Amino acid sequence: MSKTINTQVVRDYLLDLQDRITAAMGELDGKTFTEDSWVKPSAAKLKGDGRSRILENGKILERGGVGFSHMLGDSMPPSATVHRPELAGRSFEAMGVSLVFHPRNPHIPTVHMNVRCFIAQAEGQDPVWWFGGGMDLTPYYGDAADCQHFHQTCKNSLDRFDTSLHPRFKKWCDEYFFLKHRDEPRGIGGIFYDDFSELGFDKSFEMTRSVGDALLDAYLPIVKKHQNDPFTEAQREFQAYRRGRYVEFNLVFDRGTLFGLQSGGRTESILMSMPPIVRWGYDWKPEAGSPEASLYSDFLKPKDWINA
Repeated sequence: MSKTINTQVVRDYLLDLQDRITAAMGELDGKTFTEDSWVKPSAAKLKGDGRSRILENGKILERGGVGFSHMLGDSMPPSATVHRPELAGRSFEAMGVSLVFHPRNPHIPTVHMNVRCFIAQAEGQDPVWWFGGGMDLTPYYGDAADCQHFHQTCKNSLDRFDTSLHPRFKKWCDEYFFLKHRDEPRGIGGIFYDDFSELGFDKSFEMTRSVGDALLDAYLPIVKKHQNDPFTEAQREFQAYRRGRYVEFNLVFDRGTLFGLQSGGRTESILMSMPPIVRWGYDWKPEAGSPEASLYSDFLKPKDWINA
């Protein structure tokens, strides 16, 4: 007899997490997130529902999106089976919360967080499930204290489960959020994990909740510290230039984006993580000795920020 997984408890947590994050960030910004609830039509290849919450043109956030989705399909898409070919042909259920906050002030970093659960099933066989998630920080102007705080909070969220998890997930994050065609990290990292089931369902879910719950502690103190920092138009231009790297990563490498697009997910919700203003400069290089150059030399290199 095959086992069953209670997905309702995961769904309830994810919806509550979305509520808590949007309430806290909306209160700080002074503008409320708008909500777009959606349901895939019954005739669609991929079924499910979700709610996308967006805050645009706020006092702090130029654009912020916190999305919940719960999707069900008859066959796993290629992006999900490339590393697990034995799952090809299985039906699947995928749910998660994903967020990206793009601040207006270039002294506030962009942050990304995602927690998700996948369950692949085949008749007469036990379900194959796993959790994934993490968070990472993408500064435009480096602040070592911010980096240390962010990484310490990530470590705290994992240490009570196993102290070996943080170094593993930090390394995974450094390697995953890397633009191979640029030979350059996207930001200063954080933690990332996928296909995680080694603690058993209950403990793996508890660990994922700990990661999701840590986002506000990791990010809001940084926002409050820099929200009133003065900035110039030149610094805004550099922010827009660096946002281009964010777009490149999401469209070329990000597993969540590829999964959503390949599986027939809702395009508007999948791409709500994109920054509103972006620019590219042909073979642009920062001026030597500038704060912009310092981002490359002192921050966009994997390091032990906690003990730096």
